[in-house]
Amino acid sequence: MNKDITEYRTLVFDCDGVVLNSNKVKTQAFYEAAKEHGHDAAQALVDYHVQNGGISRYAKFHYFATDILKQEFDKALNLDLLEKFAQAVKDGLMKCEVAEGLDELRKKTKQANWLIVSGGDQAELREVFSKRNLDHYFDGGIFGSPDSKDTILKREIINSNINPSALFLGDSKYDYKASSEAGLDFVFLSDWTEVNDWPSFIENLNLKQKGNLKGLL
Repeated sequence: MNKDITEYRTLVFDCDGVVLNSNKVKTQAFYEAAKEHGHDAAQALVDYHVQNGGISRYAKFHYFATDILKQEFDKALNLDLLEKFAQAVKDGLMKCEVAEGLDELRKKTKQANWLIVSGGDQAELREVFSKRNLDHYFDGGIFGSPDSKDTILKREIINSNINPSALFLGDSKYDYKASSEAGLDFVFLSDWTEVNDWPSFIENLNLKQKGNLKGLL
């Protein structure tokens, strides 16, 4: 974050851990989806998920099949995992806490278009944000997997939906990597992150950090 928040023309938000306090919802859902394959395998998936925050469920379940279960990628298994995960996560996304200060920040940054760029499923995100009356904030759109954040950012920049003067608000190492490669400024939000070593991470990279969205006001 190299300038005042009011000077950016685009704000890009991650969802889980930034707009919604949903990281723990997703973590538990990964365990629930995989538990029939045994505790050790399910826990290994959870550990991989936490270490790779911001990457889509599709990539994580592919890793689960090939690297944890040590078997060829199987479409039937993948569909079963995706369905169980979606069922486990749906209620949590509808009930979890919404970040304070969202409305005030929207009023303060009237000059900017807002986007969600998340590792979460795009259709699921759009449904949840609509039902929770949050979608109207994000006039630039709500985007998610199966496209990766790298793909989404590149596409929306080409489409001029992300202005060159853009700021990414995230809570994972992948958020920083994706935003940096796309040429966006970045602020790390720490209150709900699952990155255990975040203090050293932001110190080593000299990143700007706030606890939450309200801290940007």
